Amino acid sequence: MSHYFTNNEDLAHENIAIKFTLLGEEYNLKSDLGVFSKRSLDDGTRLLLETIAKADLGKSILDVGCGVGPIGLILAHLDSERYVTMCDVNLRALDLAKTNAKNLGVESRVEIVSSDVYRSINSTFDTIVSNPPIRAGKAVTYRIYDEAQSHLNDGGKLIIVIRKQQGAPSVYTHLSSLFSKVEYLESHKGYKVIIAYK
Repeated sequence: MSHYFTNNEDLAHENIAIKFTLLGEEYNLKSDLGVFSKRSLDDGTRLLLETIAKADLGKSILDVGCGVGPIGLILAHLDSERYVTMCDVNLRALDLAKTNAKNLGVESRVEIVSSDVYRSINSTFDTIVSNPPIRAGKAVTYRIYDEAQSHLNDGGKLIIVIRKQQGAPSVYTHLSSLFSKVEYLESHKGYKVIIAYK
């Protein structure tokens, strides 16, 4: 069985369009089989974007586990001062993210990188955002939390969205052991947006 956090070159293709309205704007992203939330904008991503899209995130942003790109691309689209690096292990998703970046007109302000969490990331950022790939397991998702500080500028922040039933309270406790300040920014339908400050 194929998962969105793996690469399966034998997987069939399907030309899928994800159409949605967010913060008063309409979006149409290209998608395919074998990627996360392939047919719609998932509720966690929507909540994360509605919560932070117009906030002060600084000028350099890293989207970890970007999939086909909704978080990073919309953050770039809504503020021309932002430069967004986006990474994922799923090569099919990254190809779609590049197409979506071009279609949104933000390709000059995004860098799309194949990376296992931070392995190919050598820069530091004002903000790291992630809708963590929960099904990839704790060994992967906790690396996103544990290694974030070394990829954040001083005063930078990690912002994630996670469902309560997928471990939001324990992740909050874990982040509190790593960062100087941790807060819940928003909650909806069991999803929690958590911010941690370096």
